[in-house]
Amino acid sequence: STPSTSLSTMTSPPTVKVNISAAYDGGNISLVSKSTPQISSGGRSAKLTVQLNVRPDVFTELEKIAHMQYFSFRSFVSGLHCSSGKGEEDDSVKVLTVQYEIVNAGDVSYPEAWPGTTICYSTGGLDTPTDDEQWRRNLTTKYTDGKLTWTHVHTTNGSTFFSYHPPYTYNRHLKLISDCSAQVCLRGSVIAEYKPTVESLGQTLEGREMECISIGKGDRIAWIIHRQHPGETQAEFFAEGFLHRLLGIGMEGELEEVTKRVLSQYRVFIVPCMCPDGAVRGHLRTNSVGANLNREWATVHDDYEAPLLERSPEVYSVLKKMDSTGCDFFLDVHSDEELPYVFFSGAEKTPVWGERIKHLHGYFISCFQKVNSDVQKAIGYPPPDSEESALKYMNVGTNQVSNRFNCLGLTLEMPYKDSATNPDPNVGFSPNRAKQLGRNLLEALDGVHPFLRAEGEFWTSFSEDDQYVVPTDNFKEEGFIMLKKRFYSDVRPHDA
Repeated sequence: STPSTSLSTMTSPPTVKVNISAAYDGGNISLVSKSTPQISSGGRSAKLTVQLNVRPDVFTELEKIAHMQYFSFRSFVSGLHCSSGKGEEDDSVKVLTVQYEIVNAGDVSYPEAWPGTTICYSTGGLDTPTDDEQWRRNLTTKYTDGKLTWTHVHTTNGSTFFSYHPPYTYNRHLKLISDCSAQVCLRGSVIAEYKPTVESLGQTLEGREMECISIGKGDRIAWIIHRQHPGETQAEFFAEGFLHRLLGIGMEGELEEVTKRVLSQYRVFIVPCMCPDGAVRGHLRTNSVGANLNREWATVHDDYEAPLLERSPEVYSVLKKMDSTGCDFFLDVHSDEELPYVFFSGAEKTPVWGERIKHLHGYFISCFQKVNSDVQKAIGYPPPDSEESALKYMNVGTNQVSNRFNCLGLTLEMPYKDSATNPDPNVGFSPNRAKQLGRNLLEALDGVHPFLRAEGEFWTSFSEDDQYVVPTDNFKEEGFIMLKKRFYSDVRPHDA
């Protein structure tokens, strides 16, 4: 008979492997190649290189480009030896060092934004506020020779997520809408007197709802929209922070006094995600058919009508509702790839821009600065150089709404990079920072309310600190290249 052999002697040590996947909500990456693991002479460590490509958005007809920059993927490691803790020694691989390389980083929409960027990573999940605490920055990130590279040391089997910025998944979006609906329907809710509603303004081309939350009994109408560009996930973290505080979600007892004042001063309309199709697809700037929604708010080219239900139903539905409600204040929440600051852009040089709007713009930012030190005025997008230049961009949300309703309109930009105003290299500008910024919008709305439709030269009572400051994007940072043209995050032509 054949001698029996134990399973342990028949089983060879597991092979160390790395699998790359973006097959989840909001994922974006393509695997180019993986090298064979190189095992150290002692056998306890290994290293390999993974080369990747960012997947482009659907081609954008208006801008003649397939945008790309946002990425998010899962790296699954298996085959590492997990110690039993009993002190035994063996020559199994316990540590895997991976060099990750995005080899098409030089071809993205904003390659000049890579210097100073640190990518985000987490071994946690993706869908809950608790997961937000797990994200850290990889400080080995560098951009050289058209590649974005970083090194990560894996010491355990399992998943590590890498992202340009932490994802805000569609599951989490649905949970946010569910939480808002539950708060609205809660019998005896502290917000009941403010007539809250959750409604769908329409559907996207892939059949997702365009949810809108509205609340308040005041005389001013405020519209806050988020994430027109789906890869700017900071925007929906901002929306979550704002909505939780505005509706009292997760809070015990009465609403805060500032919340009560805002709800008595305004009827607020909030769209947490303008581009859910693009968000699910992992796009940077466009919806499912390649429409850059922040160029769909008006027709400015004879051969390109906008918005259209067939191409940009997201903007069409929101603008239709806005036309029925009016608008006294508009905020469009975004993120910027290049500048390491929180900043605002307005409707400078468009027909509505004058002393009234200019002073409202400056005063609103001052109100925000008083409660959140991430906010600043000096660094941002330089205004267009002429009224003629600005008219070319009347299809941008802030410009169109400001002029359509003769109201204060602003675009808020948050950084992908660490914030230079309050540096935190290991975490960077995090989901929690974006949520806190959203919470503090309440104080800014409260402060600016008396002046939104005030007559006369009301700004003469403002202090010097409340004045409008002409922003510049020229600041000191090693490797920074100031754009020759920067109107509303335009892609710079390669020959500019």
